[in-house]
Amino acid sequence: VSQELIVALEKLPWDEHTVGTQEAYYNVGLQCVGCGSRPWKRDKDKDRGVGAADQGGDTGGAWSYPFISDDHLHCFYLLAIVNIAPRRTGKQVSEDLSLFLGNYQTSPQQPHCFTFPPAMYKVLCIFWILNLYQIHYLQIFSSICKLSFHFLNIVTVKSGLEELVSDLLQEAHSDLEIVRAIWIWICHHIEYDIEAAQEKDRQAFKPTAILQTQKTNCDGYAGLFERMCRIAGVQCMTVPGYSKGFGYQPGQSFSGEFDHAWNAVFLEGRWHLADSTWGSGLVDSSTSKFTFLYNEFYFLTHPALFIEDHFPDNKNWQLLKPPQSLRQFENNMYHKSEFYNKGMLSAQPQTSIIKTVNGKATVTIESCAPTQFMFMLNGKQEHGLLSLRKNGMKLDVYPPTAGDHKLQIFAKGSSEIYSSVLEYTLKCHYADMDVRLPAELHQPVGPSWFSEQMGITKPSHTEPVIYTSDGRCSVSFGVEEGISVLASLHGDDGPITEETQRRYIFQLHREKRTELKVQLPHAGKFALKIFVKKRQEPGNYLFVFNYLICCTNTKVNWPMFPESFGNWGVDNELLEPLSGVLPANRNVPFKLKLHGIAKALVKGQDTWPLTLSPEGYWEGSCSTAGCREVYVMVLENANHSFYSYILKYQVNAQ
Repeated sequence: VSQELIVALEKLPWDEHTVGTQEAYYNVGLQCVGCGSRPWKRDKDKDRGVGAADQGGDTGGAWSYPFISDDHLHCFYLLAIVNIAPRRTGKQVSEDLSLFLGNYQTSPQQPHCFTFPPAMYKVLCIFWILNLYQIHYLQIFSSICKLSFHFLNIVTVKSGLEELVSDLLQEAHSDLEIVRAIWIWICHHIEYDIEAAQEKDRQAFKPTAILQTQKTNCDGYAGLFERMCRIAGVQCMTVPGYSKGFGYQPGQSFSGEFDHAWNAVFLEGRWHLADSTWGSGLVDSSTSKFTFLYNEFYFLTHPALFIEDHFPDNKNWQLLKPPQSLRQFENNMYHKSEFYNKGMLSAQPQTSIIKTVNGKATVTIESCAPTQFMFMLNGKQEHGLLSLRKNGMKLDVYPPTAGDHKLQIFAKGSSEIYSSVLEYTLKCHYADMDVRLPAELHQPVGPSWFSEQMGITKPSHTEPVIYTSDGRCSVSFGVEEGISVLASLHGDDGPITEETQRRYIFQLHREKRTELKVQLPHAGKFALKIFVKKRQEPGNYLFVFNYLICCTNTKVNWPMFPESFGNWGVDNELLEPLSGVLPANRNVPFKLKLHGIAKALVKGQDTWPLTLSPEGYWEGSCSTAGCREVYVMVLENANHSFYSYILKYQVNAQ
């Protein structure tokens, strides 16, 4: 199959737009598709709709990728078949490709049905992401841009619905642009009326009443959209049904009255789906208040994605072949719109209800690009290990008690806020009490692309969990120029307090690498948290990631390291003594590597000078008799007499 793929790629009509991308196709397949730097361009020879290619029907569409031809699309589907189902036989691959090509050229039906092989799910996500990019560039480069979001926002209701539609469509020259203008206006002007929805006030759903109050519920949104499209001469239908919207719980059953309504609109010989209610904003589950938040996802959504949260009263309006049953709709995994908006490709498990195995459940997500994630179990960021991957994440969850638990997963881009992308109901029949994670263990756990982005590179430990048998470990990593690192150790039991959480870590800097020597005060699980900041910039250190350190040796009882002061240089090195607590009435040897100083000494009851050895170490010894504290002090300038404290030791009581 790999050879077939290479042959297909070789046959592609590579042109000036694809120069430099061929190697990317070979290396990462479909994932490079959405990363093109050139905008989408108009195909002047064809007059067709954006959604057609998405639907798997006629290849028509007024907008095309500058580097993606029909032959490219065929090859991308071959790539998808190869990547998604690598164990399929050559005959099955051929059948899948033939199925796609056949649907690619089918004639319209009313309503038409899109045959969707399960093996094509991931490529559908790819193409939907591309579709979102397409809509973005359509706003910038198409003739509808003459209207633009700004223009559509300033169109106000003057007298009636007909005049409003007439004003909106002054610059619209195709059915797609007409529908787009109506969609944008409704999504930016009509507020979801929670009270009217609860009271089922039918008068509030009439278009005239909606224009006066600019508020309505889903029936009103759908009715207004249908009425405005019909005034504009575009065929449109209102579709009632069930939805996985506000208040939905994963795995719940649907019965009785339908709770939602949306639209089917006929463009370029095919039906397409749209939901202006969900395109306009969202209802906050905690406050039950509506917020305008435009969502592109629900404009001409692909039926195979739309069915995840919309189940119509008539199965024909699924636009799928074969259609799903209500039971399938209830059991299927619900990927929220932000799952696709943020470039997610797939998630495992694919069911909304998951069961723990030996007290643990694992969720993985694959994305198009590096993405930040977080999770909440029953509303708290606890009882889980979330590790970022280059293209996705892995989450291991350990519910603290048996029973049902709500698991939410959030994602965000580089400059966005976190948005909910997935929800699971977690059924735990057995809680493993031995896997109790520290309360201060934050996410993510383990180094990743994000820590590298923050200036921490080439870590000695690439896995998120470190096991130690003697209660000691050493972690090192490269640090980019101008970056300062801070680390702290946290555990739920024992002597670690806010004042001492940094005393069980000793930080060294050698040859552009930072080393963290860690000593545990007792057996257990600990969070080693790592922070960074730019030295030249004001402000606090930023949390980057943490390690989970595990030790089961009950004999472990390491003391703290010596306390270091501000004059302890990042390039200094302490060889001995590493324990921050010295024995009483003993001569204790000292050995340090100190840079940029003239003299060094150890001060206890008396003063003990250190001498510089040929190897570059300051060495000597100090008696701990008659003192409770011992200090290491340095003289930075030989012409001065002022010594600075750099290290402090405690002395055991006699």
